[in-house]
Amino acid sequence: MERTVVMLKPDCITRGLSGEILSRFEKKGLKIVGMKMMKLKHSTLDVFYSHHKGKPFFERLIKFMRKTPVIVIVLEGINAVEVVRRLLGVTVGREAAAGTVRGDYSMSTQSNLVHASDSVERAKFEIELLFKPREIFEYKNALDQIIYAEEELQLTKPVTPKPRKIPGKED
Repeated sequence: MERTVVMLKPDCITRGLSGEILSRFEKKGLKIVGMKMMKLKHSTLDVFYSHHKGKPFFERLIKFMRKTPVIVIVLEGINAVEVVRRLLGVTVGREAAAGTVRGDYSMSTQSNLVHASDSVERAKFEIELLFKPREIFEYKNALDQIIYAEEELQLTKPVTPKPRKIPGKED
């Protein structure tokens, strides 16, 4: 099974959409294997958004992400990264298709409610940055036998990253 990170951003928290958005993932058949609310430190965001350093919006993004706590979630499922990104829609909310999270609830680029990992490799990095190994759970879900065909379940195993020290990680 593949794992991905979803972060419910400050606008999502402030607007009270967390439960609505989380329920979409569950209804799709994705399994929650980790979830917590946290106030992100500047140092963590510096690492998390390092690929945006030097861009004009970087400091504004960091400030926005520190407005309220966020909810970070690890979801598991077959092709979880791709499935989540399709459920969310394109980054600019006003351009996202109706029926997607952003298409239904967002008009903005920055205030687009949710962050999601954009690749399996990035998901592994984000899991290691935001979660301790003991905060990720492996368990059998009775619905797996209904959500997936037996053959699909036999081909998949959870991908648990090996712990490593990441600069800026909160202890």
